[in-house]
Amino acid sequence: QVQLVESGGGLVQAGGSLRLSCAASGSIFSINALGWYRQAPGKQRELVATITSGGSTNYADSVKGRFTISRDNAKNTVYLQMNSLKPEDTAVYYCNAYSKSFADYWGQGTQVTVSS
Repeated sequence: QVQLVESGGGLVQAGGSLRLSCAASGSIFSINALGWYRQAPGKQRELVATITSGGSTNYADSVKGRFTISRDNAKNTVYLQMNSLKPEDTAVYYCNAYSKSFADYWGQGTQVTVSS
């Protein structure tokens, strides 16, 4: 089992920045990739960014050039630096861990609200 705890959400004006953090605990050795997803009201949950254990990253087209995902293996933490935020980035952001046994684990979510 893997437990994920997110932090860092909040309210920010358009053009501003936020950094989300997600601390992982439990069966850390089983994690293959970590990522961030988001879900806006009335919409499906969508991928924002992922990072593998080897450091390879993947981003949604809508956030490329604005968001950066990184991980600190010593702290078992993954970060999402969000710059140039737009109102359409408003959503609940969820941390995800994908294990080597193909299991998905989710955090409780953190609200990000971008005002225009």
